[in-house]
Amino acid sequence: MTTASSADHPTRRDFLFVATGAAAAVGGAAALWPFISQMNPDASTIAAGAPIEVDLSPIAEGQDIKVFWRGKPIYISHRTKKQIEEARAVNVASLPDPQSDEARVKSGHDQWLVVIGICTHLGCIPIAHEGSYDGFFCPCHGSVYDTSGRIRQGPAPSNLAVPPYQFVSDTKIQIG
Repeated sequence: MTTASSADHPTRRDFLFVATGAAAAVGGAAALWPFISQMNPDASTIAAGAPIEVDLSPIAEGQDIKVFWRGKPIYISHRTKKQIEEARAVNVASLPDPQSDEARVKSGHDQWLVVIGICTHLGCIPIAHEGSYDGFFCPCHGSVYDTSGRIRQGPAPSNLAVPPYQFVSDTKIQIG
């Protein structure tokens, strides 16, 4: 004949030990959470450097839009066939900063030009669809860019920069 010991059956004391341990674990995690989460970057910091997605479907042919990425204006141009042909007909060797139109757009998406809208002369913001090449014109000192964002006249030393971007789909790009 065996006798049952108190160790075989859970007691009220066992329950209190388990409940106290669980409460301590939850309380410890709750106390540590603010310290751990404060090590993450601020939301404004994330937004300042985070990639952005832009839907291209509402942009009509021949139209430009301006979005902001990392505090910089980004021009997205939906170029017409005429604008593309004019940009590709230019003798690249005659340009102050020689670069072909094909090198400034993504293959298969020739109609889309994406450039940082900051003049390379003194950092002004050029105006789209202005100037003698129907590209960009910087009113500060007269720099003129063509429909590919290449410098054609004026004091600017180089072409408008192309930001890092990729096509997520046929109608959406991700900048950054």
